[in-house]
Amino acid sequence: MSPQIFSVDVYHSDGAPLSEDEIHQQLQACIDQSQTPAPPIGILTSLNRTVWGKEYARLTKDKTNLASLENIQRSIFAVCLDGPNPPSDINPTDWAACIMLHGGGCKVHSGNRWFDKTLQFILNAEGYIGLNYEHTTAEGPAIIGVSDHVMSYIQRRHDYSPSTSSLKPPVKLGFNIDDETEELITKACAELDVAVENLMFRSLFFKHFGKTFIKSQRLSPDAFIQVVFQLAYYRLYKEPCATYETGSLRRFQLGRTDTIRSCSSASLQFSKAMEDPSVPDSKKVDLLRQAVVSHRKYTDETVAGQGIDRHLLGLKLIALENGMNVPQLFLDPSYKESSHWKLSTSQVASNYKAFLCFGPVVTDGYGICYNPQDEQLIFAISSYKSDSSTSSELFSDSLTKSLLDMQFLLASHPLSKL
Repeated sequence: MSPQIFSVDVYHSDGAPLSEDEIHQQLQACIDQSQTPAPPIGILTSLNRTVWGKEYARLTKDKTNLASLENIQRSIFAVCLDGPNPPSDINPTDWAACIMLHGGGCKVHSGNRWFDKTLQFILNAEGYIGLNYEHTTAEGPAIIGVSDHVMSYIQRRHDYSPSTSSLKPPVKLGFNIDDETEELITKACAELDVAVENLMFRSLFFKHFGKTFIKSQRLSPDAFIQVVFQLAYYRLYKEPCATYETGSLRRFQLGRTDTIRSCSSASLQFSKAMEDPSVPDSKKVDLLRQAVVSHRKYTDETVAGQGIDRHLLGLKLIALENGMNVPQLFLDPSYKESSHWKLSTSQVASNYKAFLCFGPVVTDGYGICYNPQDEQLIFAISSYKSDSSTSSELFSDSLTKSLLDMQFLLASHPLSKL
């Protein structure tokens, strides 16, 4: 890998945006100037935040480094031009998603990233395209909105009036790297390679039905999917688990998220009934509907500001900031267990056959992002290989079976037309 970093203007001096041909010309110029190896300094952005923060401060003491870092910071976004992906033992779509998430490791494309940027548009030599985004600035729906806009935009024809101003060539950003920085780059590569190897990712394009069928049953698609997660998990582990679903608080000024707690008494009753052959199907259908309605109610309360987790977090932080003891509630084993999110989930809907992916938030858990479409449901499932109790592949299989079983139940017990 020989990543080079360039600053490329996308507007002429007269304020006119570059045409597509001009952007292509600029990117080709970057490629032409990237034939010699360079240290993958971008890999430093994958480090622990405190470690990278200290190194960042040290780098900025050099004027060349400071100018380059400030240039990267004020840029609109990053564009990562990757070479072809090396062979992998997983399917090409899953491998491409991993490349978008973490770069594939130091011997692949991880050094060709700047993980501090809010937006990185990644283009692969084989035709895969995607984004990597730093989560501090925004939630997934805002980012997928940008993605949908880009996809829609490039499908339309665009005519540009030629600019009369000259085209400023790309500027290669320089870095003065000493032995200490080189050692840290080596350390960052080793740590990232371990993390890359540890992540198991699987996508699931479930094509048997989508939102249209769920809505025909007068059920909330999101709540239905969350109940499916509970059943899929219960079938694998014979117990429920704390489940996090992102609840948007964007209706409030400065609002971000709160937690929709998807694991409920209603979802557990349904999961148990599905595994009990003595329970008649009519009863299972009733329990399914009750679980979906219960989840929908909790969701409505959470997005209306009535969730509990952000309020509790606020109280905890206030205590810490004022030098007070953390209230006993936060030390109680039951509270800790209820916040150990073995299922961390988020719906990020897109108009295209796209998905967002992220890692689990606990070592023995799963990270699941999903995009419910009218005629199919798309899932991105991650887990850690270091915990033998989890497997993205097994969860995908359990999820598929649970979806089909719930569809069969509903279809075989149609709603009254009255």
